[in-house]
Amino acid sequence: MPTVLPVPTLRRRRLGEALRRFRKEAGMSGDQVTEIMGWDRSKLSKIENAKAHIKPTEASKLLGIYGVDSPDILMAIEALARDASKRGWWQTYGDVVAANYKDYLSLESDADSTRIYSPNLIPGLLQTGAYAREIVAATAFWLAPDEVNALAEVRKARQAVLTARNGRSPLSFWAVIHEAVLHQRFASEPMLMREQLRHLLDMAVLPNVTVQIMPMSMTPNPGMMGLFEIVRFPHPWPTVINLENMRGGSFVEGTDEVADFETAFDRILATALPVDDSRETIKKIMEKDD
Repeated sequence: MPTVLPVPTLRRRRLGEALRRFRKEAGMSGDQVTEIMGWDRSKLSKIENAKAHIKPTEASKLLGIYGVDSPDILMAIEALARDASKRGWWQTYGDVVAANYKDYLSLESDADSTRIYSPNLIPGLLQTGAYAREIVAATAFWLAPDEVNALAEVRKARQAVLTARNGRSPLSFWAVIHEAVLHQRFASEPMLMREQLRHLLDMAVLPNVTVQIMPMSMTPNPGMMGLFEIVRFPHPWPTVINLENMRGGSFVEGTDEVADFETAFDRILATALPVDDSRETIKKIMEKDD
């Protein structure tokens, strides 16, 4: 039988990058570490390049060699080593879920919180199934109908992070949505948007979900440049920025760049309607369809 190579999942890449960083901060070469660990010379390189699995006990021993003794870091690295090879629930959908989308789903499942500015769409975590299908069909127009349905199912399945996550607290989610999005209508399904707005109000009741509306009469702000999402993780994992486009997304991870997006989101919040006013705005737009 052919040899099956480990898939370099996002978790495995993040783990490898973290272990490489700690080794370099300790001023140690790969040869020095492999000699202490009693490994083949190539094993450490494969781990750091996400081409090999590492046991949590081995990861913990590496951190000891590197002089890393923070309980938070030890716990985080061991947890990632445990989970790095786990298949996410989205793997059952096969190739219909693109590689960069799988990476994003992995980030979302590990995150503590996300904050998103969405100028053109209801965010995926707040979409109804019908709205999701319309959006997927319109924006991923090259897909076959069964693939559209599958991606709409994935989008709905993602929403479980807002309510339960195997013993972890639900994801904290803060969305700022442009008012123009609330006025969208779908000729093929006249009642679709009303149902979507009702769902948006229902989701905003959750204690971990905050929804604010950017008014039409907004003050110019950084959100005018388009959608972005701030994905935050437990210590010591760094914050990641997700930028979406028609073909998927890309990530920004540099410290200075992330700080710019966080400042941008604070400025967006200062321009958006307060939570209570946002809720009233959604209700008024719904009433127009009655």
